[in-house]
Amino acid sequence: MLALTENVTDIVKQLADEVPEITALRIATEVDGESLSVSPADHAESEDQVIEQDGATVYVDGPASEFLSDKVLDGGVDEDGTIQFALGQQA
Repeated sequence: MLALTENVTDIVKQLADEVPEITALRIATEVDGESLSVSPADHAESEDQVIEQDGATVYVDGPASEFLSDKVLDGGVDEDGTIQFALGQQA
């Protein structure tokens, strides 16, 4: 299962606090099947895996959950306030 770093859980919780319509992030496979998107979400889709960690929620669609099963999601906010995410291999 995808693991989340403390940075990501903090980002998700802050987004949910600042924007009431956002309760989670959703990671989904793009139409091309080759790339992933990360977007704010207010609910899980029927086939989503729900990851709850340290008060943060991330929804992952079926195809993405297979690819991400041995990964860790990290994130940060740059000087301009842009959120950036990165994937790494779980230890």
